[in-house]
Amino acid sequence: MGKGRRAVTEQKNINYGTRKLDTRKIKKFFLFVIIIVMLIVLFYIATNYIIFDKNKKINLVINNNNITANMKNDLIIENDNIYISEGDIQNFFDKHIYEINNKIVTTYDKKIAELELNENVMNVNGSNVKIDAPVKKGDNGEVYLPISEMKDVYGIEIEYHDDTKVVTMDSINKEQKKYTVKSNSAVKSSTGLISKTLARVKKGEFVVEVEQPQKGWTKIRTDSGKIGYIKTNKLDEGILIRENMEEEKQIDGKVNMVWDYFSEHGNVTDRSGTKIDGVNVVSPAFFHLDKDGKLLENIGNEGQKYIEWAHSNGYKVWPMVKNSGENMLDVTSNVMNDYEKRKALIESITDACIKYDLDGINIDFENMKAEDKDLFSRFIIELTPRIKDIGDVISVDVTAPDGGETWSMCYDRLVIGDVANYIVFMAYDQYGISSNKPGTTAGYNWVKLSLEKFLKTEEIEPEKIILGIPFYTRLWTEGPDGTATSTTVAMKDIEKAIPNGVEKKWDDDLKQNYIEYKNGNNTMKMWIEDEESLKAKLSLVKELPEIEEMPELKDKNLGGVAEWQKDMENDDIWEIIKEEIY
Repeated sequence: MGKGRRAVTEQKNINYGTRKLDTRKIKKFFLFVIIIVMLIVLFYIATNYIIFDKNKKINLVINNNNITANMKNDLIIENDNIYISEGDIQNFFDKHIYEINNKIVTTYDKKIAELELNENVMNVNGSNVKIDAPVKKGDNGEVYLPISEMKDVYGIEIEYHDDTKVVTMDSINKEQKKYTVKSNSAVKSSTGLISKTLARVKKGEFVVEVEQPQKGWTKIRTDSGKIGYIKTNKLDEGILIRENMEEEKQIDGKVNMVWDYFSEHGNVTDRSGTKIDGVNVVSPAFFHLDKDGKLLENIGNEGQKYIEWAHSNGYKVWPMVKNSGENMLDVTSNVMNDYEKRKALIESITDACIKYDLDGINIDFENMKAEDKDLFSRFIIELTPRIKDIGDVISVDVTAPDGGETWSMCYDRLVIGDVANYIVFMAYDQYGISSNKPGTTAGYNWVKLSLEKFLKTEEIEPEKIILGIPFYTRLWTEGPDGTATSTTVAMKDIEKAIPNGVEKKWDDDLKQNYIEYKNGNNTMKMWIEDEESLKAKLSLVKELPEIEEMPELKDKNLGGVAEWQKDMENDDIWEIIKEEIY
């Protein structure tokens, strides 16, 4: 009996344990179902919940990039006018923005604007424009510009979306594509499985493409400035509203410019009936500064005939503006240090370009004070938009990076190379007229090293650099005491300047022939500029110096070549230059 009861009891325990196990399974099943349901609900909520704008400040979207986090100061909206701080203009539009005499001077592409604090007038490219919102100072003491009044200056479209607290700015020279939404849709924060809804768009609304369609999604910007992703099948084929507008280059390919020099009192050279093979730009010495720093013209009927001759041969005309003359160190300094004088000179240059149907300008300011370096840069910054606005080209001549204060240290090559169409490296005189030690006019190794500095240290784009080469050399007379003087010898006269029996020796570092001979107690020395020396330098136009830290330069070339000066050359040199650079 005891065994039977134990068996029954054991069986009951087994049945109870089984029921208890089944109950646990059922609970786990229901718990699993509840979790799945909750996940589905959470997924639905998460992917369809609209994020409300919680920004305390207005967001700024420039060309579909939200740059609010990178701004120095908040935007200000006042009476429907949009203000942006001077510091943010400097960051996003004009790194060269400038304050002088209670005025803000800002440049962008083909426009220069001048605004005065609390004045309802803005001067754009020399003409006054009435504005409703003047420049003002914020509570933080920062200067604020009415960017909504300056759309034409910066080439942008601006819109403030009050419902989302977003300001959108779009460059009118950048491509824009719009789509029509085919059905009510959600705009997502990402293309992932779980992504939040940033906004909802209705059928028939327009959206702007931010990125091209990819894997069934298109990144867009809504009409209220929100940026997110939408299913591509929710959009129509789209309409290209505008294309990228790239600046059309005046010269197709390499520039081959020759300077055609005559003094401010000399006559314009008569070139009628002649042609210069391979040249596509001529730079006659039409303009100089007078003793007061004003533009002095030397054109007349002969100059106008010169322009007609150049255009009839397909040459562009970029005349020199030179600051050569008496007391030009001080005269140039006076102009650079006076904003109103700079403005007047810029106006005169622009008017002359229009009057004489010129294609560009070549600024050849030399012998300037090192302390005026930034002011000369300002002159180029302020001149460039005016020249570009009339469809012309601006090129600026500079010397090698290393040298004397008034010869080399007076240029900010980085700024000039950034602003102007071209920066012309006058790759001469390595040893010039002021040197009391004899040496080459332009040794290959020196030219190459200087170019490396232009590219690496000065960070100038190679296609903006024009390499200036000399059509002359110097005959040095070295006295018994070691001091030396020199005279200039044109390339075409070099052979006549070498006495019979004097042997030429090739210097492979300089890539030049060298001669040396006695003349009484003096030693005569010459580093010869000829076809072979010029070929070596011209090779740098197509084969840039190899810079280990800049592999991206491998397939790039210089912008071209310029020759100083016409009528010093051998007749056959033009064919050589053409073969070497094209």
